[in-house]
Amino acid sequence: MVNIAPQVQTPVHASTEQAAPSAGSSPKDTSNLITIKSPMIGTFYRRPSPDKSNFVEEGDEVKEGKVVCIIEAMKLFNEIESEVSGKIVKILVQDSTPVEYDQPLFMVEPF
Repeated sequence: MVNIAPQVQTPVHASTEQAAPSAGSSPKDTSNLITIKSPMIGTFYRRPSPDKSNFVEEGDEVKEGKVVCIIEAMKLFNEIESEVSGKIVKILVQDSTPVEYDQPLFMVEPF
């Protein structure tokens, strides 16, 4: 039996987009938040391996280029980097769940 370690592809930059303000459903202003979206279809992972800690938590500060998650696509593990510096306000996806192209993953309050 051959044991093959997972390959890690070069980092993929997540697309960012301004979040639309909600129509009065939240008392907090969300017009300044940026959405980090999935650049591909695959499985979303919050940590590099089951025995490691999560890349980011809500409330964490991230710098541009910091890895925020991994998306596995066709047995390749793609590191997704933040394209904005700021604070993670909301994590929108559960660990180990499938994601679609352009699906929102994180809400970031930019610095």
